[in-house]
Amino acid sequence: MLQRTHLAITIFFILAFISIVEHKLVFVLVALFATFLPDLDSRYSKLGHRKIARILQFFTKHRGMIHSFTFLLSVTILLILVLPVVALGFFLGYGLHLFADAFTPEGIKSFYPWKRKSTGGIKTGGRIEIIVFVVFLILDIFMVFGRVFMMRI
Repeated sequence: MLQRTHLAITIFFILAFISIVEHKLVFVLVALFATFLPDLDSRYSKLGHRKIARILQFFTKHRGMIHSFTFLLSVTILLILVLPVVALGFFLGYGLHLFADAFTPEGIKSFYPWKRKSTGGIKTGGRIEIIVFVVFLILDIFMVFGRVFMMRI
């Protein structure tokens, strides 16, 4: 999926969970950053075209180990032990990226190194993805205005 779609989906879930999170700013920033991280393994992504990401790309291919729930769970457990304040935001942003990519024809190897892929029919940049993006964008706008309206009451 395109980064804008990942972002729109992540913003929706940030808005859905923000009221129960203690460190709101950290949660938001980490979730937003984490939604871009799985594509470090692609030289065409926002973060992947940077030279430091090229080192990682030498060792892994796009939608390989880094695009797996195995990797997500391993890093999340490490964060819970070392830096728990960022763990939920990381899990949400990164996990939503993986979940969305699992619906594309290229799919993801959900539980790497297991070879079986989770795939779907939403072509990256295609009509259905555009619809998904617009729906989540509208939901994001309604959630923001709903929160503002509820604050005034």
